[in-house]
Amino acid sequence: MTDKHHGIIRLEECGSTNSYMASIAQGLRHGTVVITDHQTAGRGQRGNSWEASPGENLTFSLFIKPDGMAARDQFYISEAVALGITDVLNTLLSDNVVAIKWPNDIYVDDRKICGILIENSLTGSFIGYSIAGIGLNVNQRSFYSDAPNPVSLAMLTGLKYDLAELLDRVVDATLSRLVQPVAGRHADYMASLYRREGSGYRDTSTGEEFHAVIADIAPTGHMTLLDTEGHYRIYAFKEVALLL
Repeated sequence: MTDKHHGIIRLEECGSTNSYMASIAQGLRHGTVVITDHQTAGRGQRGNSWEASPGENLTFSLFIKPDGMAARDQFYISEAVALGITDVLNTLLSDNVVAIKWPNDIYVDDRKICGILIENSLTGSFIGYSIAGIGLNVNQRSFYSDAPNPVSLAMLTGLKYDLAELLDRVVDATLSRLVQPVAGRHADYMASLYRREGSGYRDTSTGEEFHAVIADIAPTGHMTLLDTEGHYRIYAFKEVALLL
């Protein structure tokens, strides 16, 4: 593996690579990676757990130091990470549709291949650093948890992948996306969204179900939906559920 951008900290086992990285964050360089063969307490969004068999997938965290990014623009980092992963997957899965399910799950066709958890540390009104935790299903062929629709690269292609090489490609692609001008990156993110042209949704506070297209995603991460009645609805994560 090349180390042209980043240092790599390898752990045989740890609870959560995000938690470990946060504990040593002072002094880390932009692009540093913490990776483990076995994550015992991997976390998804808002406390969801992440299933991964030891040594078969990529479970790692990437240290990001944005240059003067306002806290209110933090979702641009999420966009860059999601796009970096989709860039690599698109080269490996030419016969499938790779898409980003808002805010930042990666889907292949209608199945989840990757979860991302981004945690930001603020310095005043700016982002001091971000830690992007990434769980990418690679060589695992059986999933036993109650996750509704997992899939892996091996399940899709029948191939076995070199994890070190794949890690290098994902990190390099993500670091490239992080230096892309914001306007172009946001446009690419919008174009990559899962079911952006329309889907059923459920408002989680009222239970109301409706059909809508994705009109925009704000730099804060809030999603604006345009429903079939012509009304705009703005939601934060977990306030609305896409009906699969």
